[in-house]
Formats: sequence, C-alpha cells, structure tokens
Amino acid sequence: MKYEIAKKNSFTLLSLSGDIDLHSSSELRKQILDICKTKAPLHIDLQQVSYLDSSGVACFVEAYQLSKKNNSEFCLINISKPVMQVIKLARLDSVFPIK
Repeated sequence: MKYEIAKKNSFTLLSLSGDIDLHSSSELRKQILDICKTKAPLHIDLQQVSYLDSSGVACFVEAYQLSKKNNSEFCLINISKPVMQVIKLARLDSVFPIK
C-alpha cells in the first residue's frame, strides 16, 4: 500500500493505492487516526486500491466512528470495483458516506 496526504481548501485528501491488508493496515490506521484527531474533514480516495481485507475495513469503520464523534466530515471517494465489492459485502455502502 502507498498513500499520499494532501491538504485541500476545505478537507484533507488521503489517496491510497495498492493492497490494503493485514500487513499494511497498521500504517493506514495510524495515518487515518492522525488526520481524524485534527478534526479536519477527511476524504479517502480508493480509486487505485486493488485489494481490501477486513483489517482495512476496520480502519475505515474506526475512522468513521471517530469522525462522527468529533462532528467532522468523513467520506470515501472514487471507490475501485474490488473495494466496492468488499464494502457492499459488509453492507457498509449504506453506512459510509460515499461520493
């Protein structure tokens, strides 16, 4: 997994690529939670993610919960087909804000 963090005018954009699995999810979790702690709106771009397992899903769930608690925006954007299949399988497509 690779990531890039960019500060936009009204939000922080976290662009991810590659595989998000047990091996990479601890780094992803750290990056996401660091952003969430700032209470900045967070958009996570998943266009270049080719694989997502349950540990990656857990990172997104935790970030979503923390964002809700902090009253800050959280959304997933540009979701790749393989990632959307996992999100739908977990029935999180009706939970996560998706743009």
